[in-house]
Amino acid sequence: QVQLEESGGGLVQAGGSLRLSCTASGSIFSINAMGWYRQAPGEQRELVATLNSVGVTNYGDSVKGRFTISRDNAKNTVYLQMNSLKPEDTAVYYCIAEGLKAGAEYNWWGQGTQVTVSS
Repeated sequence: QVQLEESGGGLVQAGGSLRLSCTASGSIFSINAMGWYRQAPGEQRELVATLNSVGVTNYGDSVKGRFTISRDNAKNTVYLQMNSLKPEDTAVYYCIAEGLKAGAEYNWWGQGTQVTVSS
């Protein structure tokens, strides 16, 4: 089993920055990639960014050029640096760990952290 602990959400004005952190514990050898999704009220959960074990990143179109995902392998932690934030970035941000469980692909999710961007 994998546990994910998120931190770093909060309230920020438009144009500001925030950094989210997600630390994995437990069966971390099962993880192939980590990243972030977000869900705004009434909307579907959408990709923000992922980073796999060989350093390949994948960003959602709406955050390209503004958000950067990175990791600290020694701390089993992935970071999301969010710059030039917009009100439409307001959402609950969920950390995801993609990996294998019992030989099958499996996703673990964090509890979510609220990001609110005021105009």
